[in-house]
Amino acid sequence: MRPLYFVKLGGSLITDKQREATARPALIRQLAEELRQARLARPELQVLLGHGSGSFGHWEAQRYHTRAGVSGAEAWTGFARVGAAAARLNRLVTDTFINAGVPVVSLPPSTAAITEEGRVVSYSLEPLERALSAGLVPMVFGDVVFDRARGGGILSTEDVFVYLAQQLQPQAIILLANALGVLDQQGRVIPEITPARFADIEPALGGSSGVDVTGGMRDKVLQMLHLIQLLPELHVWILSGRVPGILFRALTGNLTEGTHLHAD
Repeated sequence: MRPLYFVKLGGSLITDKQREATARPALIRQLAEELRQARLARPELQVLLGHGSGSFGHWEAQRYHTRAGVSGAEAWTGFARVGAAAARLNRLVTDTFINAGVPVVSLPPSTAAITEEGRVVSYSLEPLERALSAGLVPMVFGDVVFDRARGGGILSTEDVFVYLAQQLQPQAIILLANALGVLDQQGRVIPEITPARFADIEPALGGSSGVDVTGGMRDKVLQMLHLIQLLPELHVWILSGRVPGILFRALTGNLTEGTHLHAD
């Protein structure tokens, strides 16, 4: 089996979430180059790439309360605007990785997923599986989706990863954010988190700086710990994508930093 890694570029990492529709192109280029180098160092590596919508999708989603559901003409207009904003950032990220020599193919969740009460009930896997088999890097992202109960809603990248991990069984998930990892109340990195230890560290977990309609660090940790309980062999790292070389080290097995989430 070829090793499969899921990698998320956090929305607060690749955009300035304090300023609407403001990307960080230089940082995106750095991460694209690190992924290119990792693929050269480990030709057997398969990567599913994802990114948050940051100050693109989240600002629009907050205006229209899209996460809570969609009903009525104005809300559906908002649904379309949120999707368009997420797609603009995705186009920028896709082009940057392509220009860096990483064969990314964008697979928007809005065209693949159906949810019910916010939970994925179906997802078209074949395009994604075919992309991996062809040696490409499929990319998903935080996107609008149609929901059987709520009309529409938003699916975060973590939501997508949680569903896809149960289908594809990745070896590891790497979540790149601004912070050096999950921080305690003194601002120090918590090196390890397991389901049994979560109660001890929960008081340290807060939300997200800037506009975020899909939850902050606490929600991300909870989602990943739930997934680890379903897939005990899975390892998850939460790292700072601002540290040069960190994505390369994470993908080539030379990581000594960040927060490691794993089974008890």
